Amino acid sequence: MKTSGYEPRLYRRSCQSEDLTPFSVVVKETDLFILAEKNLEEQAKKAVISCRAALEEYIERHPVFLTSLEPLPADDQASGIVSTMILAAQKANVGPMAAVAGAVAEFVGRELLNYCQQVIVENGGDIFLSSTRKRLVRIFAGRSPFSNRICLEIEPEYSPLGVCTSSGTVGHSLSFGQADAVVIISPSAAVADAAATAIGNMVKTADDIDQALAAAQMIEGVEGAVIIKDERAGFWGKVKLRSG
Repeated sequence: MKTSGYEPRLYRRSCQSEDLTPFSVVVKETDLFILAEKNLEEQAKKAVISCRAALEEYIERHPVFLTSLEPLPADDQASGIVSTMILAAQKANVGPMAAVAGAVAEFVGRELLNYCQQVIVENGGDIFLSSTRKRLVRIFAGRSPFSNRICLEIEPEYSPLGVCTSSGTVGHSLSFGQADAVVIISPSAAVADAAATAIGNMVKTADDIDQALAAAQMIEGVEGAVIIKDERAGFWGKVKLRSG
C-alpha cells in the first residue's frame, strides 16, 4: 500500500524502449510513468482523474475504505475500480488500499488500449503491461546483491498482466515485513499489488522465503512470485528470470 510522500523516481531514467513513446502523468499524489505506441498523455490524465474521482467519492462516504488493514465486504453500489480493489483485498486478506496502485495502473492502461495495442503503466513500482513482444522488467531490491541484476522476462502471450512489488526496506509502502522485494505476477494488477503486500508482510528474514512462496500459491489469481531478502532469493510459478 502506498502512502503519501514524494521521492525522486530516478529508476525511470532506465525505463525506455525503442518502439514505445515515454510520458508521465501526475495528478495530485498519483504519479504514472507510461510507455505506449504514441503519446497518450491527455487520455491518460483523463483516466487518472476518473479513477481518483471514483475513489475519493467512495472514501468520503466510506472512510474505513482508506484506513482498513483487513478486507471489506463487497458493495454492489461501488464503482468498478472500488469493487476491483475490494475483491483483490479479499483474495489476499489485506485492506483494499493495498491494491490501489496496481488498480489505478490497470484501469489507466486498459483505457489506453482503446488507442493502441501496447502499453506499460508504472505506478510506484507497480506495473500494468500489455505487449505484443517480449519485455524485461528489472527488479530493484534495495541493498540486496540481487538488486538491478535480475529481470523478469515477460512473454507476450502472458499479457495483459500486472507485475507488482512490495518492499519493507525501500520506499514509502506500508509493510509489516522486511523483504527487499516481493514481486507478484497476476492477470490482475490489483490482485498482484494486494498479494505483494500480503506476502511482503510475512518476510522478516531470509528463512521466511519458502513459507511466503507457499502462501503466494494459495492466493487466487497469483501466477508467479519472486521474493528477495538480503543474499537469498526464491521464485515460483510463471517466472522466467535472466541476468539484468
